[in-house]
Parts: sequence; structure tokens; C-alpha cells
Amino acid sequence: MAQFIKIYNENPNPKEITKVVEVLKKGGLIIYPTDTVYGLGCDITNAKALEKIARIKGIKLAKANLSFICNDLSHLSDYVKQINTPTYKILKRALPGPYTFVLPGNNNLPKAFKNKKTVGIRVPENNIVKAIVEELGNPIVSTSIRDDDDVIEYTTDPELIFEKWQKLVDIVIDGGYGGNEPSTVIDLSQDEIEIIREGKGNLDIL
Repeated sequence: MAQFIKIYNENPNPKEITKVVEVLKKGGLIIYPTDTVYGLGCDITNAKALEKIARIKGIKLAKANLSFICNDLSHLSDYVKQINTPTYKILKRALPGPYTFVLPGNNNLPKAFKNKKTVGIRVPENNIVKAIVEELGNPIVSTSIRDDDDVIEYTTDPELIFEKWQKLVDIVIDGGYGGNEPSTVIDLSQDEIEIIREGKGNLDIL
């Protein structure tokens, strides 16, 4: 049964953040707020936790399109090949914000991602998840939690999320109501910029 933890975005409680990070380090799964929809995540370096997420999503890990949540752009070179100046300028303009950028991955990607040529990078405008990633010391993997309802794609109420997910994850963070519009996904891994999904982030940054 998951813990249900209230954390305030304006001023995340360091004790609660530490509690979440300890669970992640042990291979636990968390549901957390972002600047778009609530996400399901784990430590990117924990292969067993990644397998659990793939099972929950009903996909093979090798085929899963999971993005990395970073707390800023300083760790980009840990996982991404050297990028050109125009690409970096786009990232600086857009982040933190409601975007996922697909970038060329390098050889340092964790084992589970070794066969991937690209990686999705997110730096959400949300203090809770940024504090978690900062204390953990490396990104967490991110995938949005969809709703089974045909009309509502994403559940925004943390209590309803807890009700549905409490047996599948270790912690559900109540960071207030979430959004119901996902991030805008932009592929910057090729010469041509490709918009993969238009979401909350507008395209003026390009």
C-alpha cells in the first residue's frame, strides 16, 4: 500500500523530499506532480524499478518511450551527445517548462537505455520534482499516467490517483491538482526540428 504524502510546491518540505528519495534509492515507484500532468517515475539507474514501470504500462522496457526528468540543464552532457548552439538556445528559452525534448543519447545512458539512439529530456517548472531529482543526484524516469476514461485522458485529483494506484506504487505525492494537458514533445535529434506532440508548451520558443 502506497504512502500518500502532501508536499507544497511553493516550499517543498526537505524531510518529505528525503523520504521520497530514500524510496527511489530502494527501487520504489512514485507518482509525482509536474507542470503538466501527474507522472509515474523511478530512479533511472535502477533496472528493476524500470522493469516494474514497463510492466505497469504493458510494454517491453526496450520499446518504452520514457523521458528523463532533470532539475536543470547542467547534467545534460551526462546523457546527451554534444549539441549545437541553436539547439542549446532553444532549450535555454524553453526550460524549465512544459516541454519534452528528444535529443541524441550518448554512451553513458543507463544499461536499460543502451539501445536507444535518443532520449527525452524534461525540466518541469515544478519545485517538488526538481527538489527530488536534485537530492537523488540523477534524473528520474518519467511517464504520464493516463486515465481509463474515454473522455478524460488524465486524472488531475491526487486523491483519485491514490485510490487507483495505491497498490502499484510506493508513494503518491499530493502536490495539488494537476493539469490535464501533457507536455509538448519536440524532436531536436535531427537537422530538421520535428513536433511530435503539441501539448501545453507553445511553439513560440522555436
